[in-house]
Amino acid sequence: MRIAILGAGPAGLYLAYLIRRRDRSADVTVIEQNAPDATFGFGVVFSDRALEFLREDDEATYAAIVPHMETWRDMTLNLRGERVVIDGIGFSAVGRLHLLQLLQARAASVGVAPVYRRAVQALGELDEFDLVVGADGVNSLVRRTLTKEFGAGTRLLSNRFAWFGTTKRFETLTQTFIATDTGAFNAHHYRYAPGMSTFIVEMDAETFQRAGFAVRDEDASRRECERLFADTLDGHALISNNSIWRQFPIVHNERWSHGKYVLIGDALHTAHFSIGSGTRLAMEDAIAFDKALAAHATVPDACAAYEAARRPILEKLVAGANGSAEWYEHFADRMRLDPLEFAMSYITRSGRIGMDRLRSLSPRFAAAYERNSAPHGRKNG
Repeated sequence: MRIAILGAGPAGLYLAYLIRRRDRSADVTVIEQNAPDATFGFGVVFSDRALEFLREDDEATYAAIVPHMETWRDMTLNLRGERVVIDGIGFSAVGRLHLLQLLQARAASVGVAPVYRRAVQALGELDEFDLVVGADGVNSLVRRTLTKEFGAGTRLLSNRFAWFGTTKRFETLTQTFIATDTGAFNAHHYRYAPGMSTFIVEMDAETFQRAGFAVRDEDASRRECERLFADTLDGHALISNNSIWRQFPIVHNERWSHGKYVLIGDALHTAHFSIGSGTRLAMEDAIAFDKALAAHATVPDACAAYEAARRPILEKLVAGANGSAEWYEHFADRMRLDPLEFAMSYITRSGRIGMDRLRSLSPRFAAAYERNSAPHGRKNG
């Protein structure tokens, strides 16, 4: 079987590695339109136990990545000058380019040499392959070409966001919310290397227009965000890397495969960046599809088994991500809340954490919230 994987991001690289690790005779070609060191953004964040999902089946890859990650056990919310710490909500992060390089090395270890700087213009260029995997991201050629066959749809959220970096070191994943005369802003910031942090600035569509970001170029936007978050940055500059304003795309497919074509990662689904699961989900898709390929002799059977096994798990996770995304679409409305009430609204936004679980995960925050919520403890009536 000749296999083509479009896209050399985490999903495509990891799938190629898994297939060749299992079968060194497998004919796998990875095709990527960009250079091997091309990537936008700065850090990749992983929620919960980071890459623990790799430990059982792929100790070598786990061991290759985890030492390069920055890890913390709490997260912080800043609102109206008050700092709320939510204990036990752990995250880990690694540089986006560094992660790609680590996965490129894993692929090379089993003889995978991606073809870079080749832009496939039409699926007809891949007729020679028996299986074509669309790991080509949000703007997937495979999905766009077969929109009807996949039952594909994409909708854009209304908020605008831009990814910056900074040399300011943040000790936890932090959310800083500020109100200005032109509207409300939020910054998601976390370190991904000892001396580097990601700094994502977000606002709603009305603020984007009122504050003039719609007519600012990339550098002017960077300078204005530095000004808005000067207290948070503490004198550090923001760094641009294709730091343009974006709207988050929600990608959905009714069917995951068609004939010899199958989708994984962001080509198949997206998970809002606020939950730190996009890269993890892409890599888990690769694991699930490789297992289906190993267990079934034909491409249609493997694709069907992959979807049957993976879809129920994925849909729960994506539903949580969409709940989180919806919370951010209206974060300004919630900024009037007492900081602890605001933090509770935030931590329960995906619908996956109730009070009992919160007491177990975050006992100090849960206790502070319950004290604040008692009749004698309320600050805002």
